Amino acid sequence: MELQQMRYAIAVAEERNFTRAAARCHVVQSALSHQIKVLERELGVTLFARTSRRVDLTDAGAAFIPAARAALEAADRAGAVAAAAAGEIRGTLSIGVIPTVTALDLSAVLAALHARHPHVRITMRAGDSRRFIAEIRAGELDAAVLGLPATVSPAGTDHLVLAEERHVAVLGPGHCLGGRRRLSLADIANETYVDFPVGSPGREQTDRAFAAAGLARTVAFEVMTAEMILDLVSADLAIALLPPAVVPAGRGLTTVAVTSGPTRTEYLAWSDFNPSPAALAFVEEVRSVVGTHGPR
Repeated sequence: MELQQMRYAIAVAEERNFTRAAARCHVVQSALSHQIKVLERELGVTLFARTSRRVDLTDAGAAFIPAARAALEAADRAGAVAAAAAGEIRGTLSIGVIPTVTALDLSAVLAALHARHPHVRITMRAGDSRRFIAEIRAGELDAAVLGLPATVSPAGTDHLVLAEERHVAVLGPGHCLGGRRRLSLADIANETYVDFPVGSPGREQTDRAFAAAGLARTVAFEVMTAEMILDLVSADLAIALLPPAVVPAGRGLTTVAVTSGPTRTEYLAWSDFNPSPAALAFVEEVRSVVGTHGPR
């Protein structure tokens, strides 16, 4: 069984189409189809149920594909480790990023990493901190930038603190409290809020702060992005509590400090079990920027 055959099988499984899989693998369809048939003969099973209109995994195929992915990842990891021993960092680097990163110019960090290690293939996706922590522990993600309440740390990972921030009240252009220098949670408890979805790490620190103060609030708008939060505040439909660096200048928004308001810690987290050379190179690049030495 060849690694290339497994790559072809994974492509077909993900695309559910031989033509698209061949294009993705940069081979002609006849060559890909031939290699899939060779693989099926070698395994003694049929991996794909084919008709003129659709391609589906058989039970055998559904069992084979996860193992094939693991085998390819192991092969890629072995090559990367061998290259690192010879002084060359390569392989893949998968990064998770929360939508409200403020402590790090991630684009600049990745550009510097790419310039230093051009053979590292970088992928990045947005999501929430809890899922990223679980994926790092499971070996499905190399590293992530997280935002967590000040009393929570990313257990089960190596990590370093990037920043500790206290949220501010973000008010629209016409809000009557915009002239205040400081507010308490009681001052803004009866306001209408826009926030991230209930239960999400991006909202957790705010809910905790109100609960600790014995106060309730009304979140009328639940959205997925900081940009949408700012849009609704700009329209004077709601107020928000956000890290101050998230709020751009020039939109007519006012930020006011909040006594005993929510606090957030930004972390860089990565696997505490045999991280890849590419992941360690990324960590060192971040450390060189933030001036932090050693995991926290």
